[in-house]
Amino acid sequence: MSTDLKIEAVSKNYGSVSALRDINMSVERGSFLCLLGPSGCGKTTLLRIIAGFEQATAGRLLLDGTDVSGVPPHKRGFGMVFQSLALFPHMSVAQNIAYGLKLRGIDKARQRDRVEELLNVIELPTIADRPVAALSGGQRQRVAIARALAVQPKLFLLDEPLSALDAKLRENMQIELRQLQRKFGVTTVLVTHDQTEAMMLADQLVIMDHGVVRQSGAPSEVYRAPADAFVADFLGTANVVRGEVMEDGAVAFLGMRAQVKARQLQGSKVEVAIRAENIGVVEPENPERATLGRVEFVRDLGPSVESIIAVGEEKLRVRSRASEVTSLSVGQQVGLKIDPELCSFFSR
Repeated sequence: MSTDLKIEAVSKNYGSVSALRDINMSVERGSFLCLLGPSGCGKTTLLRIIAGFEQATAGRLLLDGTDVSGVPPHKRGFGMVFQSLALFPHMSVAQNIAYGLKLRGIDKARQRDRVEELLNVIELPTIADRPVAALSGGQRQRVAIARALAVQPKLFLLDEPLSALDAKLRENMQIELRQLQRKFGVTTVLVTHDQTEAMMLADQLVIMDHGVVRQSGAPSEVYRAPADAFVADFLGTANVVRGEVMEDGAVAFLGMRAQVKARQLQGSKVEVAIRAENIGVVEPENPERATLGRVEFVRDLGPSVESIIAVGEEKLRVRSRASEVTSLSVGQQVGLKIDPELCSFFSR
């Protein structure tokens, strides 16, 4: 069962400290929403308000059009997976998965059928009687997810559930989590600080900072058309440099000029966001170069090469395909090609 969630004008204060300010968003039925932002931005506070563990100072939470702001957590019918997983170590896998069903008075035969179904879904059909303490990290993650889904929750809430896993297992679990969410069609809200995870999982990505929503939209939209310099700098790897609107309407930056819709920019000072992968490295004598720079740092990551290239006082992070860069060395002078169409311009 999936649901439609609306958050209307939610604020949360702790004394004189404002943790959330006028949060408004809608989570479409059956979609996967990720709350992303730096530490202390308010994303976990918002998730706890949705779950019912915190009460908003102002605003309301609507579930299928019904205000559930005052409904206690155990009566909201939500499933939740915490960062700590909170599995019961004295219980077996089957007992953990069936726990919520038992609390709801579901008869043992139906409990057994549901547990068997979920063990097959998470591809662990042979470990029903195994102690939780004997499981690997990835197995525990799957059991925690199965336990939350066992009660067919109206809303599935996840608070950085994969953060303790190693990189390879985390990537595999991200794929499995997305597949499970699609299989069950449950409306899901995930808190994460991992940008790659958010981009991989989300239908809707919400970027938060200092208790406010800076931008909300499809991951590709937020990445390619950031609302402001903060979003551009926070999501992915972007270089935010200073520019100036000239009399003819062009923007001057990094020794080059670009024709943009300057009428959308207020004042003469602007910020220009340039993604690391949108900077081409060419031979310095190449006539198509936009500007010259000097290599200050290089690291070979296999499929890509990352470098820091100084252009005047600016230090640009550049990510190139290994096949496109034959060799780079510290101190080398290079030419940089930057397409203004791939840059974002913001008033400063």
